[in-house]
Amino acid sequence: MQRPRHWQQIYVDYSVKINESLLVSKEDVLASLQDEESIVWDARAPEEFNGTKVTALRNGHIPGAKNLDWIELQDSENDLRLKPLPQIEQLLTEAGISDAKRIITHCQTHHRSGLTYLVGKALGYDIKAYDGSWSEWGNDPETPIEK
Repeated sequence: MQRPRHWQQIYVDYSVKINESLLVSKEDVLASLQDEESIVWDARAPEEFNGTKVTALRNGHIPGAKNLDWIELQDSENDLRLKPLPQIEQLLTEAGISDAKRIITHCQTHHRSGLTYLVGKALGYDIKAYDGSWSEWGNDPETPIEK
């Protein structure tokens, strides 16, 4: 198939540098379990959180984590745009997540929690992302889990 002339391949050399100060490691999450000033926001579906949906070798959630599914941040009546921030903040408060603590957000592969990280930043929260997420935590036989 011949591409239209207005389709041109453009190659650009660039380098990407990940700002690791925005991320936390599995070891950081483990340390946060003993820190009363930290909370884990699990952005997965409730079935993943409670362990009834199998997504790793072990299922459940990080001990003490609070669950607010990332889907709850979206307005189904408005083309899945984000709900207004005050409404999201209320949902977070009801889930036990607030700006009173340092927040670590994760999901299965850090796709969904990428959005929750951005929402936390928009709300002015002290939030970091656990990019290893449940795919790392749930497949490590040494990490603690709850169901």
